[in-house]
Amino acid sequence: MNDLHKKYIDSAALAVKIRTEILQMIHNAHGSHTGSALSAADILAVLYYSFLNYFPDNPDDDRRDRVIFSKGHGGAGLYAVLAAAGFFQEEELTAYCQNGSFLSGHVNSHQVPGVEFSTGSLGHGLPVAAGIAYSLKMRKNPARVIVIMGDGECDEGAVWEAALFAAAHHLDNLTVIIDRNRIQALGNTEDIMPLEPLAGKWQAFNWYTLQTDGHDHIRLLEALKENLPDKPKCIIADTVKGKGVSFMENQLLWHYRTPDGEQLFRALNELTEGGR
Repeated sequence: MNDLHKKYIDSAALAVKIRTEILQMIHNAHGSHTGSALSAADILAVLYYSFLNYFPDNPDDDRRDRVIFSKGHGGAGLYAVLAAAGFFQEEELTAYCQNGSFLSGHVNSHQVPGVEFSTGSLGHGLPVAAGIAYSLKMRKNPARVIVIMGDGECDEGAVWEAALFAAAHHLDNLTVIIDRNRIQALGNTEDIMPLEPLAGKWQAFNWYTLQTDGHDHIRLLEALKENLPDKPKCIIADTVKGKGVSFMENQLLWHYRTPDGEQLFRALNELTEGGR
């Protein structure tokens, strides 16, 4: 039993905690990327509550599963789950993205225990993860590598070069989870650079590809556990940008906006009082 099982009754309760911390952190920092962080909260909750092998007291243990949070701009959610899992004190979250804090606005691996790779320049997470997975295979280390990507990130050519590499080397220890919230920095993904048929693209690159509800914890866990020998896996997780807060859901504005006092109160009330 990990520490999360002692603190939360299930992964859904952990997801509420992650979303609550995201809102508070971004409000305190006058930051942004609220919607992007909220859409991935369920993915993070399922991974850290139910799936991953990790060691908060020894973050570099070679047995650990490696998580590359490639959509680094949504890193408030990753910081929240790492703190809940015991990688660092939860009190540190109050200084997120402020002068002197080790919790930078984009994910930072140099100072934050549990962060495998500094991200934010999109398209680099999967290439690095593929290299790590290849190295683990060569060393016969059974640890797994999971990459959490934004769907807009699939516009980047480096993603597809890495996808070719992973398939060519049969990296069945590598899983990509695409946070398919259908909104990127300047609009809807299908208006900016259409991705559909997204599942068909990954299948054509010889990946085992699944599509599921990115907010359904049972289905997410089932997808994570399902594998095909000799093939890397892509899970397209259909999500809602701003999930959990009614006035943020599917709103491009919340890629950038900071929740003010009244908005923060409304959002936290929806999460903690069962409004959503």
